[in-house]
Amino acid sequence: MAKQSPIENRARSGGKYSAMLGAGVCLGALASLAIAAGTSTALAAPPTSVTSATSATSAAPPVYAASAPQEKKDYLTEAEADHIRDAETTNDRVKLYISYAADRLKKFQYEASRTVAERKREETLNGLLNAYSGCVDDAADLLNLGIDKGADIREALKDMVTQGNEFLAALDKIKKDGGPELDIYKDTLDDAIEATQDAVKEAEAAQKSYTPPVRRKPA
Repeated sequence: MAKQSPIENRARSGGKYSAMLGAGVCLGALASLAIAAGTSTALAAPPTSVTSATSATSAAPPVYAASAPQEKKDYLTEAEADHIRDAETTNDRVKLYISYAADRLKKFQYEASRTVAERKREETLNGLLNAYSGCVDDAADLLNLGIDKGADIREALKDMVTQGNEFLAALDKIKKDGGPELDIYKDTLDDAIEATQDAVKEAEAAQKSYTPPVRRKPA
């Protein structure tokens, strides 16, 4: 085998060194790219906040909404609403609503007869008529409910017919008499008359077709 000269040996050694150096540079570049990519990924990822971590580990207990109490009619006082709620029978509740309707109608007649100018007079007169109509409508609804449930509502039906006709006479007189302020509550008055006519008509029809429940005598 031929002997290589020192120059050739250095040339070969230099070539190997250059190759090794080039490979090292390539590996270093790849490593830099990998580090850069990792840094970009870390920067792009949203940081985990202390709040998120805390909420994940110690979530707040669920909040349950409390049942809403039964809403009071806006045309009833607190005491009147309590009486309606505490009444034991449909007859009693209907009688209460009829008495409240009579109260609102009486107050309307008093306010309409006054000649003293005052603020919110239109609102007061219409409010009393609306309250009257609301009481009559609620009484009529209770009568229908009592019929559906088979309750004994003969007394309530009688009161609705008797009182209702008296209400109609008073309302018709108010409309007939007219007056300088009739225009400010005429529509509400017409609604009150219609509500009363419907309630009386339904009660009269129920009196003819209604069969009260049969109570069995104790053995």
